[in-house]
Amino acid sequence: MEATFATIVAAAAPLIYATMGETITEKAGMINLSLDGSILLSAMTGFATTYVTGSVMLGFAAAMVVSMVIAALIAFASIELKLNQIAVGFVLTLFAAELSSFLGRSYVGVRGTAVPHLRIPWLSEIPFLGKVLFDHNLSVYGSFVALILAYVFIFRTKRGLELQGIGERPEAAFARGVPVNRLRYLYTILGGALVGLAGAAFSLDVKFGWRENLTLNFGWIALAIVIFGGWHPVRAAFGCYLFGALQVVALKLQPVPALQSFSQILPILPFVLMIFTLVIVYLESFRRFGERHPRWRRLFASDPPAGIGRVFARE
Repeated sequence: MEATFATIVAAAAPLIYATMGETITEKAGMINLSLDGSILLSAMTGFATTYVTGSVMLGFAAAMVVSMVIAALIAFASIELKLNQIAVGFVLTLFAAELSSFLGRSYVGVRGTAVPHLRIPWLSEIPFLGKVLFDHNLSVYGSFVALILAYVFIFRTKRGLELQGIGERPEAAFARGVPVNRLRYLYTILGGALVGLAGAAFSLDVKFGWRENLTLNFGWIALAIVIFGGWHPVRAAFGCYLFGALQVVALKLQPVPALQSFSQILPILPFVLMIFTLVIVYLESFRRFGERHPRWRRLFASDPPAGIGRVFARE
């Protein structure tokens, strides 16, 4: 039982990075639809850099830089060129995916360096929780840190309130002296850095190695989980661990002939949950219920930031 839960925690780590990054980006009013391609390209870059240099840290750093550049392109296209964020992101995800296949051909099947295991003394000896939470590596521990920092920053700091302001009411934030577009650049690039960490976490740990389409569709799953989580870090993390659990269960069911079809259905459940969440959010009856009982509405679903995807221009 402990080993199963530990596997779920480790499998969810890359998605934690990606969903935290996209949550921050969308809280700022931007949409990074390039996640699927960004994760693929950063996974290839992280593995290739580690293979060439022998340094896992350099691999993670290179992956972050690649994803930050893609995120910066989306911010520039939206803020400076006034282009549609969704269209630009979709084009970039296709471009990044093809680029990862082209540049990564020579690294298919080669043996590289994985993230080393790092058991935390004393904490790893705690019954049950020690094995589940403190017997992993720095990539997994970093996902815990990313989750905690994202929650504290967004909901417990002044800068976090500014972040929410530029995503909800950019005009009002600007009137109060907040540099809306500058911060949108910053948080889009920061979100891209976390997405880069997700890619490296896949190729250097969870799905060690590189092959074409190694992380295909995980970017779309991360986007679905952000919506399922209602743009809240803790609820998004719950979605990541739920998806990790579905993956583990699917692997365990594969050897059972009678359940093989069911095991193939489990990984697509996050998309079903996303659609279900969107339906609930926009049902008129649910809105009326939410107006009468706001705490219950916030528990199950949240509206997207009011200014998401909308270009802000100073008049």
